[in-house]
Amino acid sequence: MAAPLPSRASPLVLLTCGDPAGIGPEVVVRAWNEPAGHALGRLRLMADAALLEAVLARRASLPPARIVTVAAADPRPSRPGELLVVEPADERIDPAAVPDATITAAGGRAAAVAVQQAAAAVLAGTAAAIVTGPLHKEALHAAGYDVPGHTELLARACGLPDEAASMMLWLPGTATRSPLGVVHATLHEPLRSAIARLTPEMIAAAGRRLDDGLSRLHGRRPRIAVAALNPHGGEGGLFGDEEARVVAPAVAALVRAGVDATGPLPADTLFGRAFRGEFAGVVALYHDQGHIPVKLLGMHQAVNVTLGLPLVRTSVAHGTAFDIVGTGRADPAGVLAAIEAATRLTVAAAPATGRDAP
Repeated sequence: MAAPLPSRASPLVLLTCGDPAGIGPEVVVRAWNEPAGHALGRLRLMADAALLEAVLARRASLPPARIVTVAAADPRPSRPGELLVVEPADERIDPAAVPDATITAAGGRAAAVAVQQAAAAVLAGTAAAIVTGPLHKEALHAAGYDVPGHTELLARACGLPDEAASMMLWLPGTATRSPLGVVHATLHEPLRSAIARLTPEMIAAAGRRLDDGLSRLHGRRPRIAVAALNPHGGEGGLFGDEEARVVAPAVAALVRAGVDATGPLPADTLFGRAFRGEFAGVVALYHDQGHIPVKLLGMHQAVNVTLGLPLVRTSVAHGTAFDIVGTGRADPAGVLAAIEAATRLTVAAAPATGRDAP
């Protein structure tokens, strides 16, 4: 299990709903109505209040919640039943332009602007961390944002290239499963180009970020494994030479840097070993190699953590789920797990000055 959360001042965490046409508003409001999140931090929701009110009014299955607009730096504690909403500056979306379960440019823009302004608040020191709801990538592109998703959007908001950030999927532990972090060396791109682009440097960079992120979550240095690319780890070159040519040099570089890393290990057995506790983290070489096993075992409990940036951002690991919007089936567990991970990372990164966190 992860180390207990250190005792520090309650950090201010900004939540976003993601695309308002999806289940993001539902999982955020349901999580807000659970006391557990408020015990971890002071919560604020970055959203257009009128748009949020219209969306919530259409979804009768949600518990009642009063919307109160506040400044991000407002010191009051958050509590269930009262949504403390920070409105994006100079940005209002017509609620009629965002019908439920529909891809729209307005929905994509609402989601992106909330994330950008939440990031600006953290970089300015007004807030400590961001927890984001799910984006819809087609809506994001319809709004004119040429980014694959949150990871790259946040990298650019920090003035950094896309490759400066890595996605880690964090699956908290249970009574029957050890916690696990999975970082991807490549992410949102065609598989053909991902394989062609792989270098030892990319894999080693992902491994260093995984080592750093898990050290903060666990309170100790983790043991990590690097997945092989080819079936059975390439079978000594019979199924490809990438293990010897690309992956093994990356593992050697990680070991030289002081990371407790091993690999390349065949992916079909590696994740079972990791879930049983042999490894705290895995470097996956492409999107589905890491996403499929994590989502299979904990789709609604998994947390998406952005590593490599000068801010803390976590998110649910599921999508907008247009097919269940308004049905009452949206599960808030991922939001609650994301809040817990965000506060843990924030406290681990904060200097012990004795002053309150933002």
